[in-house]
Amino acid sequence: MSGLGRPSHYFSALIYDKEYCVLFIYRAVSTGGMLMIFRKATLRARRRICTVLIIGVAALGSVWPSVALSEELTIAAASDLNFAFKDLVAEYEKKTGVHVKLSLGSSGNFFSQISNGAPFDLYFSADIRYPQKLGEAGHALPGSLYKYAVGRIVLWTPMESKVDVQKGLDALADPAVKKIAIANPKHAPYGRAAVEAMKYFKVYDRVKDKMVLGENVSQAAQFIESGACDIGIVALSLALAPSMKTAGKYWQIPIESHPPLEQGAVILKNAKNKEAAKQFLEFVRGSEGQEIMRRYGFTLPG
Repeated sequence: MSGLGRPSHYFSALIYDKEYCVLFIYRAVSTGGMLMIFRKATLRARRRICTVLIIGVAALGSVWPSVALSEELTIAAASDLNFAFKDLVAEYEKKTGVHVKLSLGSSGNFFSQISNGAPFDLYFSADIRYPQKLGEAGHALPGSLYKYAVGRIVLWTPMESKVDVQKGLDALADPAVKKIAIANPKHAPYGRAAVEAMKYFKVYDRVKDKMVLGENVSQAAQFIESGACDIGIVALSLALAPSMKTAGKYWQIPIESHPPLEQGAVILKNAKNKEAAKQFLEFVRGSEGQEIMRRYGFTLPG
């Protein structure tokens, strides 16, 4: 490309690098750089620039159609997904270039917010009944409901604690235990599962006055990690995260002691980025997404 100097070198190279080509084209167009290049270019160079633009856009569409130039994908996710989804989102962004805005919290609170018009594209709940209800109320894209995992709960305490978690939930009645952290059962599925497990093992009435309620299961875990509580019932997915795995010890609560934590996702009817939402779901369903979920202790749908 005579007459272009250094920019011509980039355009020649970018024909062979689809991802970088598209990013460069987007930056040039958005900053007015393309106009400057066109002004300086010869007629022949202008023709070649147009060719590169066409190749770049076509190549982008063939890999991730209708998504690549989107601005942002907004996801509301249950807090038990904290670590698993940070890994998932990082891989998805790397592969697609789509920026993900991830909000973590209790499934029940997100359900209320979405029912009142909160602007999310995707909702991942720790209780599949919440997205089912959104579908029944007309807030979800028909046919998008997906059962993505079954969660587990554990009894967790810091490594230095003298409480023996291998005694199971009877450990909650240990005189050394003054405060027990769980998620608020009113709006957090993991909190409800914790209460049901304590009732199953007939310790609930003995320890209910010791309980400290977190806004969600991540906050309950933070209460124990910080020393504000002595022990607690949290998600296995949090206990397996590197920071908690090295800091504490846990006992996995038998699955028959509480209703299964069937977790579901749905694309919202008013999503601004439905195509990216569909592709993120496909990524979660795919081999890479499934491997990340297994790493954090989730049982996957058959």
